[in-house]
Amino acid sequence: MKYRKAVFALVYFQNKDKIEYLILKRKLHWRGWEFPKGAIEKFETKKGAVKREVFEETGLRVGRKDVKRFDFSGKYLYEKVLQDRPEFRGQTFFLYSVKVSGKGIKISREEHSDYKWASFDKALRMLKWPNQKKSLKMVNAWLTHELQKKSS
Repeated sequence: MKYRKAVFALVYFQNKDKIEYLILKRKLHWRGWEFPKGAIEKFETKKGAVKREVFEETGLRVGRKDVKRFDFSGKYLYEKVLQDRPEFRGQTFFLYSVKVSGKGIKISREEHSDYKWASFDKALRMLKWPNQKKSLKMVNAWLTHELQKKSS
């Protein structure tokens, strides 16, 4: 079974001690809320894929130092054969967080119909897939720890 290699890009905006996460409403292949994600192109680094996918799906430009890799990856099967990638039966993923300096989004209407900036609790309730919920918990735990270090 062939898996497509991809990245999860957990985008967040931080204003002092308040953190908001960007979630997108999916309309292509399935319905529900997710964060930006996508394939790693041939000859592209994982970090390069994160920056490209975030830009393609949100219009946000990301600096290299604003992308952090997490020690979390996995794979999942697609619910059905996808017409635009029939050779793949599922996807592997690598988790990254992406800090942005602004919240002005211009979503790609091809894949998504809406977006929201949400608190951790709200985003956790809205996300559809367990692997994305786990990813959000990991990034939020790290950010919470970093905020506590700075305030000490």
